[in-house]
Amino acid sequence: MQRSLALAALISVSAIHAAGAQAARPDADPRIAKLVAAVSEDRLRALTQKLVSFGTRSTLSDTMSATRGIGAARRWIFDELKRSGPKLQVSYDSHRIAPQGRITREVELRNVMAVLPGRSPRRVYITGHYDTVNLGSGGQLALNSGGNNPQASREFNHDIDAPGANDDGSGTVLTMELARVFAESGLEFDATLVFICWAGEEQGLIGSSAHAQALAASKGVVEGMFNNDIVGNSQGGNGMIDNESVRVYSLGPEDGMSRSLARYIARAAATYVPAHRIRLMAREDRFGRGSDHSSFTAHGYPAAVFRESNENFSRQHTAEDKIEGVDFKYLAQNARVNAAGAGSLALAPTAPIVAAERGATLSRLPSGYDATLAWREVPGAVAYKVYWRDAWENDWQQSRVVGNTTTHTMTGMSIDDWVFGVAAVGADGLESLVSAYVSPVRRMNEVKVIR
Repeated sequence: MQRSLALAALISVSAIHAAGAQAARPDADPRIAKLVAAVSEDRLRALTQKLVSFGTRSTLSDTMSATRGIGAARRWIFDELKRSGPKLQVSYDSHRIAPQGRITREVELRNVMAVLPGRSPRRVYITGHYDTVNLGSGGQLALNSGGNNPQASREFNHDIDAPGANDDGSGTVLTMELARVFAESGLEFDATLVFICWAGEEQGLIGSSAHAQALAASKGVVEGMFNNDIVGNSQGGNGMIDNESVRVYSLGPEDGMSRSLARYIARAAATYVPAHRIRLMAREDRFGRGSDHSSFTAHGYPAAVFRESNENFSRQHTAEDKIEGVDFKYLAQNARVNAAGAGSLALAPTAPIVAAERGATLSRLPSGYDATLAWREVPGAVAYKVYWRDAWENDWQQSRVVGNTTTHTMTGMSIDDWVFGVAAVGADGLESLVSAYVSPVRRMNEVKVIR
């Protein structure tokens, strides 16, 4: 009880602490700038100290103890989220999992979820996984170097220490801190924000897979999923220090919505956290490794994962993943980037739909050498913004606000030479994700009249 009160006192005096953050650009939306500034480095540290005190958070560890194991950890996360604001709807997202693969006995997985309702049911997720694992001496570095994988052989011990300060305590406390920041902001978001600390990630993305499957079955709408997995260490195992950038991985294709989300994150960071560089990675994740965003992309939902810029593999999946390996100034900057991107997306209208069941929404009309774009009207949009780039480039080069219309012609710009996209613009000037016009796949046995 005394430790909880001490943590609460620390939180109250440091909630608006933003040391290390660079001033936002003059064109920044003051509401989002305030979200970014509210991230507390001190609170991230205090939350991590408590989280690692549970010894292990392995999925199959003790659920009954009040001080050790995954049960104690998830109850504490639940209580902290409840204390973060009366607007948050906090619950366990529970799933009964039969023995399979790395789950060696039946277990009830509990993702800890906090929902901040918006004006619409479309969702923006901010997540990290709170479970941990200890693979023994060498941990992930041993695996990378060709060592044995006790996890694959199902022989590892769930009761030995696995503090997981960085993997993924860093993503967990980032998620918890942003739940507080958004809940206390007083803002009314258009999108519903969902903050989830996943379980079962280390056993094969079990908790997030179960959640995403249920979400897809209920036809839930997800605007973007911001996953954070290993985002708190600035000194790599190679001795190099990088506390000024973060990697953001996203699944292709190039003009899919996950890549659109990654570009959106980079633009938001440039506006609100310009001191922090976003390294966009054209892969779903690192070689041979994955995380919970893949559970969402498997169902077609836009998702991206944040990874620290320079990892120390010797501290991953071992008892050495301690709080000393977390740089809280760096972690706070990554939290601010999340706040900027998710806040912008949740306040903006939804992305326009540019695809059609029959016929193209991009044509060469009226001259045969032009580009005429069409899209569906977006509720809440007061204008639309057309983006374009050379077909060989992978990021937008130019843009134009075209007013409150659902069609626009780019005169003299061949659809063979350019890639086009369109975003919805709200009354406050905030933009949605960019929906790109994708060339349809043609097969040799298809005969089409091309206008």
